[in-house]
Amino acid sequence: MENVQKTTAKMKGIAAAGSIKTPNPHRKRRIDFRGMLRNQEMQAAALSGVLMLGGWAASYASITVSVILYILSYAAGGWLKAKEGMETLIKERELDVNLLMIAAALGAASIGYWNEGAMLIFIFALSGALESYTMERSKKDISALMALKPELALRIEDGQMSLVSIDELKVRDLILVKPGELIPSDGIIQKGYSAVNQSSITGESVPVDKSQGDEVFAGTLNGEGVLYIEVTQTSDETVFAKIIRLVEEAESEVPQSERFMKRFEAIYARIVVAVTMVIIFAVPFVLGWTFGASFYKAMVFLVVASPCALVASIMPALLSAISNRARRGILFKGGAHMENMALTSVVAFDKTGTLTAGEPQVTDLIAADGYDRYDLLAVIASVEHLSEHPLAKAIVRKALDEGLQLLPAEDVTSVTGWGMEGVVQAKRWRIGKTDMLDRMEDLEASAYWKQQRSLLGAEGKTVSVILEGERVAGLIALQDVVRPQAAAAVRKLQSIGVKVAMLTGDRSETAQVIGKQIGVDLIYSDLLPEEKVLYVKKLREEHGHVVMVGDGVNDAPALATATVGMGMGMSGSGTALEVADVVLMNDNIEEIAGTIQLARRARRIVKQNMVFAITVIVLLMTSNFLTGIALPFGVVGHEGSTILVILNALRLLR
Repeated sequence: MENVQKTTAKMKGIAAAGSIKTPNPHRKRRIDFRGMLRNQEMQAAALSGVLMLGGWAASYASITVSVILYILSYAAGGWLKAKEGMETLIKERELDVNLLMIAAALGAASIGYWNEGAMLIFIFALSGALESYTMERSKKDISALMALKPELALRIEDGQMSLVSIDELKVRDLILVKPGELIPSDGIIQKGYSAVNQSSITGESVPVDKSQGDEVFAGTLNGEGVLYIEVTQTSDETVFAKIIRLVEEAESEVPQSERFMKRFEAIYARIVVAVTMVIIFAVPFVLGWTFGASFYKAMVFLVVASPCALVASIMPALLSAISNRARRGILFKGGAHMENMALTSVVAFDKTGTLTAGEPQVTDLIAADGYDRYDLLAVIASVEHLSEHPLAKAIVRKALDEGLQLLPAEDVTSVTGWGMEGVVQAKRWRIGKTDMLDRMEDLEASAYWKQQRSLLGAEGKTVSVILEGERVAGLIALQDVVRPQAAAAVRKLQSIGVKVAMLTGDRSETAQVIGKQIGVDLIYSDLLPEEKVLYVKKLREEHGHVVMVGDGVNDAPALATATVGMGMGMSGSGTALEVADVVLMNDNIEEIAGTIQLARRARRIVKQNMVFAITVIVLLMTSNFLTGIALPFGVVGHEGSTILVILNALRLLR
């Protein structure tokens, strides 16, 4: 028992820590300066700056001491960059911007410009540290949940409690979660009431009240109540486990623009080195400059021509945008998908489980004369309660929601291809397809019930007939209801100029009703999985880039075909989540429009950064050859532009 108490205390400590780390997705994010200072590269850059200032101050008293401090400044700020550059040179046989900057700094020192070289190293190290901070910020926001992974659970067996690893939990196990503890597994509450902080999974900003029958998720934080939970997923199949697998894939995709920039950097670096050599060794003979003047010009050129700002124009912006979305429960599996998201012209939704709840619900119950509606519902629910069919489950759920008691049912059997039948209160009841209405002998009654069937069917509802013996007792209609946020999500997409399509395997009547109710632009129905792929291709040909949103195994081919595949994290199948490029962990489709807008903004910032970086490089190179600029000015102008483009990208964290 003592060990149980110790471990429980440990779990509370973890939970408390988790509650501190759990982000509020609706709070504006400021730049974390303390986090920056904890960054090792930032510490190295700061040390380099301090030593540079020390060398400058010592130059008035002792040149020797000054040079020693400058050398230490070079080592502090340039060691990591020199190491990266040499690894690229040795492994890939390519020059990169790191070696260009180190060469420029050493060249400046070789002609006595120790302070300028140290300044170059310091600012270059600072810009690199800012870029690393952006990447770390993104990784932290995407994978912060991993620190909240529960390890232990309090399992109840035969009235005895035992502390076990979550890997030992099996489906249908009963676990106890105390106040302030992390919920260790996905499950259904069997007893208890509490407010559960689900922000780590769904991004909801406030705790959600949970009671008997409600679903809870591993990695979420229990509030003040005691909960008894029946496990519904093993530890490797929980929503939390899905998130971890997604995080592991998050860096697998490199944006096309970044791949181009890497190829460009390698070629451009060779050109810069070649021109530098020409300035040093050829220009003195052609223009009659002294070697010292040519070497100085070459060092300035090496500094201002290096593509530091250009290289830093892309990934910090994309990673900041990814980080922003991660805090709202939207996980991108790489920067390439954020880049592609900005190009979206059409969003295609699967219907069932995406635009709709994915569960049929009873919408209408028409009772014949002489039958009470509630009595009829209780009877048919009693017949259906042993069936695993989704429609049967919906009927039972409706009866229980209405507070009705299920009655004893005997001789319950499934009529293959039609429905269910059974004996309740000494009467035989049947519920199933309405085709028997077409064979009724009472033409007047037949016409009435067929008219009701047609009216309900025209609304896209699935209709079943209820029979007492051979007599029609009523009709019951069910429908997969629209998600509450579906219409708003469609309107938001349309307001930013994006067309909305719906792809579904449902029949045309149902699709038309749902599509019109939600307000989509294009409706495609009666589709097999392979036909969904064809229509996604058709949309790409006619409209451009397509985002496909789906949740099921049958959506996986279409998700893979779209420009960006987006899976539903809460209700989606494992296959759909593996194929998807982006995952809505909270299933909130209203966030899609905002995500596209953020992606567009990131794309604009990338373009701004690239134009700015190129402009600065061209102006500095031109000034160097036409009028001549001092090395310190070149250092500040070039490296300052690098810092500015990174800071511009960091705005996307907000």
